[in-house]
Amino acid sequence: MGPLEGIKIVDFTQVVAGPVATMLLAELGADVIKVEYPGIGDITRSSGFSKGGMNSAVLNCNRGKRSIQINLKETKGQEVALDLIRGADVVVQSMRPGKIENLGLDYKSISKINPSAIYVSLSGYGQDGPYSGRAVYDPVLQAQCGYVSLQVNPEIPFPDLMRTAIIDKAVAWEIALSVTAALFAREKGSGGQELQIAMVDVAISFLWPDGGMAETLLDEDVEPGTHLSRLMNMTETKNGHIVYFAVTDSQIKGLYQSLGHPEWFTDPRFATREARHTDNNNEILGTLIADAFREFDTHHIAGKLHEHSVPCGEVTEIAETFDNPQIRHNQTFYEWEHPTAGKVRSPRHSTLFSKTKLTNLASAPILNEHADEIMTELGIGKSHRDLLKEDGIVP
Repeated sequence: MGPLEGIKIVDFTQVVAGPVATMLLAELGADVIKVEYPGIGDITRSSGFSKGGMNSAVLNCNRGKRSIQINLKETKGQEVALDLIRGADVVVQSMRPGKIENLGLDYKSISKINPSAIYVSLSGYGQDGPYSGRAVYDPVLQAQCGYVSLQVNPEIPFPDLMRTAIIDKAVAWEIALSVTAALFAREKGSGGQELQIAMVDVAISFLWPDGGMAETLLDEDVEPGTHLSRLMNMTETKNGHIVYFAVTDSQIKGLYQSLGHPEWFTDPRFATREARHTDNNNEILGTLIADAFREFDTHHIAGKLHEHSVPCGEVTEIAETFDNPQIRHNQTFYEWEHPTAGKVRSPRHSTLFSKTKLTNLASAPILNEHADEIMTELGIGKSHRDLLKEDGIVP
């Protein structure tokens, strides 16, 4: 069942970052109860590729969870939520700062009834400060934190977004990491605690190891270098595109040999790093390399580059990744049957545990699917449940 078997999590988040975080914890064995709001529930339920009342966004962010809708604006709804929290190990919420306090579900309030809980407060910019009240989504932070400025292909000199929610997913992994660390600390006697995680902070931290290279050393006598983003190359072939990464002398020599021009390695303009960065030699070399690549079929030149240990990869459509022989060998994907959505393809949890083996999650909740089950576990009898439904507290 996984290393987090027996851990109970109450999830008040929606969209991608929070839900993916709690899904990761569910993959590790935790029991996750997803609290959804009146109406459509998690807003991702209203978009995406869908079938049978279920869509791909929910399937990709909420596998293995149980769903209950609760009207948290009403006192009776807040009481149900507090009943859930009393028995929880972890609570995760992503409401805008100040809103959770108005509902009486903030850390200060819940710590009085469950002092051992690990409580995650996820926000866009932080719990206070000049931007704390702003709404934020992944592409906004990409723009503000430097990601967009780095997405510049020298051949197409204008910036672009990463067209995937990269920051949301980095935040999800940060939440999962921090929650497991806090649970470990609790086992050692630290008790419960609040974890405040701001997406903007994760965005900067995630970018910095490579994206912040030019902004790390601050003295005036720093020797300039080449930004890693400038060493990443995508180029056109006869029938497509390929990405290659040649940095060391042996890789550069292998690149020249693969393209059928070993003489470039002895050409004084291109033989050394210093020479390549003299005058406009790098631009000349870049044009020669680009022209040479266009003479080759993508698969053919990729094979040559691999023979010379030059890291490279053909630009592949997402739908073609399932046929990648290494991905198939790793059994990265699994297929399962959802009762309403039908056949589903999902990636397994990335880490393979040798002892606490994980089970592939073959479920995703329909909106409010587990309301009766969850309330029964809380000791709420049928007559009380019926009253809550009549009052619109739990649909």
